[in-house]
Amino acid sequence: MVKVAIYPPNSLVIADLIERKGHTPLALQKQIRQKIKDPEIDSPPMNITEEDPINGLKYAAIEVPSGVRGRMSIIGPLIDAAEAAIIVDGDPFGFGCVGCARTNELSIFCLRKKDIPVLEVVYPDDEDGTRLMVNQIMEFLDSLPGGGGDLEGDSDVLGEPIANKGGK
Repeated sequence: MVKVAIYPPNSLVIADLIERKGHTPLALQKQIRQKIKDPEIDSPPMNITEEDPINGLKYAAIEVPSGVRGRMSIIGPLIDAAEAAIIVDGDPFGFGCVGCARTNELSIFCLRKKDIPVLEVVYPDDEDGTRLMVNQIMEFLDSLPGGGGDLEGDSDVLGEPIANKGGK
């Protein structure tokens, strides 16, 4: 079983595929849940602890805007824990939860520079592109140690044989 980082970090569909294949998705929802259950925070999720911007300094310099440091204090530990990563490129503006281009760039840079397997897929713009993306993700997850999960045979999640695709 491998811990797989997802970017954008809130993709529930990709997180579900990762879990189905027997791996652990490193998704933002779990990090946020820990934050809002913390009794130290008065009105979640708007407030942060005093340590959050300081923890963000591990990932971004002091000159970087505080919002980037704050976001990286949440996303950074996911990147640190990652043993593999899936990055969706070419997504439309507003896709995902991190509305900060600098945080996106820094997070993707950190994932790429880590010595881990990384799959970069293109955001689909039609049904065929979606099928291709899902199949690429499933093949990548199968190639990781401990992969396989509860999906049987050579069919993709959408119920079509992978061999009939134009891919590998």
